[in-house]
Amino acid sequence: MKIKVESEKFVKAVKKLDGVEMMVENADDAKEALALILRKTDIFNAENYAKLKDVSVSSFQEYKTSAVDYKMVFLLEFLFEENTSLDTKVAVIKELQEFFNKV
Repeated sequence: MKIKVESEKFVKAVKKLDGVEMMVENADDAKEALALILRKTDIFNAENYAKLKDVSVSSFQEYKTSAVDYKMVFLLEFLFEENTSLDTKVAVIKELQEFFNKV
C-alpha cells in the first residue's frame, strides 16, 4: 500500500516535534524525517507496528499549473509481513495520514 506526502508536511512535522526546520529535498531526507517523526510520536500501537517491515520512500515532482510551479512529493510504500490483514494495513496507514493532516 502506498500514500503520497508533500515535502512541506515533513518539514512542518519535524519542526513541531523537534524544533528543527530541516530541508527535505530527496527520498533520503524524507526517510530520515519519517524516522524522526515515528520516534517522537505514538502514531503506531505496538501490535500494528510490529507487522510493518519497512517503509520505502521515493520522490517525484507534482506540477500544478506549469513546469515552474511544482511541489516535491514523496511516495511512501508500506511493506508489511506476509499474511497481515487488510484492516491492520489500513489502520497503520490511516494513523500516519491523520498525523500529517494535523500538521
